[in-house]
Amino acid sequence: MLQVPNATQKTVKIYRAKGDVSDVVKEAVANSGLRGKRTIFIKPNLSHPEYLPGVVTSPELMRQLVGLLRDGNSEVIVGESNGFNYPCWTAFDKTGTEAAVKAAGGRVINLSEDKVVEVKFSGSSPLKRLFLPKTLLDADAVVDLPLMKTHEFMAYSGAIKNLFGCVPSNKRIYLHPYLPEVFYRLYTLFKPQLTIMDARIGIEGNGPTKGKPVKMNLMLIGDDALAVDIVAAKVMMLDWKKTYLGYIASKTGMREEDISVDGLQVADVARRFEPPRIDLPVKAQMMIYQHEYLTKFFFCSLDVVRLFQKVTVAYRGKPVEIG
Repeated sequence: MLQVPNATQKTVKIYRAKGDVSDVVKEAVANSGLRGKRTIFIKPNLSHPEYLPGVVTSPELMRQLVGLLRDGNSEVIVGESNGFNYPCWTAFDKTGTEAAVKAAGGRVINLSEDKVVEVKFSGSSPLKRLFLPKTLLDADAVVDLPLMKTHEFMAYSGAIKNLFGCVPSNKRIYLHPYLPEVFYRLYTLFKPQLTIMDARIGIEGNGPTKGKPVKMNLMLIGDDALAVDIVAAKVMMLDWKKTYLGYIASKTGMREEDISVDGLQVADVARRFEPPRIDLPVKAQMMIYQHEYLTKFFFCSLDVVRLFQKVTVAYRGKPVEIG
């Protein structure tokens, strides 16, 4: 079973990286303790049905990573769930992920088609249960492949937010009223043993898919997803304690002092990311997401979503991103 994280010392290493990152990936795998694991699950970021640098995980990075892990393990599985308005198989195909994974000896899985396990939670939280993919829960280790982005509804999107795509139902949008608690539960359940954040290109402004690309030329590698997120947010000059990361840190007892930063230091690479523009459509969605029944009403079908997008186009001049 995957273990719950604690507040012992965590390490995040910041690398300068531009094109070829094969040496960085080799070092990350060599130091990860993953050798000998029977089944390794990799969670990429496929938040768009086509490949966009900084928005979607690089298929070349995926090929390198799967190949290295496959050399020492019997099975490497790369998984993602259906998007709200596009099937996962489309993203696997058009982003080049499926071809890269198969070329390296791994296999892809649509988590929305996997068997699910009901995981119940006790306590006073309104989140009582999650239905999660059996393949992921059965894995011996999890590898997280996030990107460095702002998020127009959550301020920041990174390693823990990337795990949200493991929820198999495309109706996971209904979980938005409880996202900090959902993220905390996913983090403590899956406990990624290795997190590789590709920050060669970041996204600022109205991320995670509509923001502006920023050349950061960095890679962040860590043994704890929350630690990587905290360091990444500091690199972006965001106040991480005011985001859902602060909630998760308070629940787990993690402090900045518990994180050791190797390689480049935050002060050497920090760049203030432009925050999201919180216009009327974003404000409306943020208000809707605060209430379970409003969320279910407004996002109950694609027809309702398309109507919302038309109204947004009239106001903003471009479609709103739902997610």
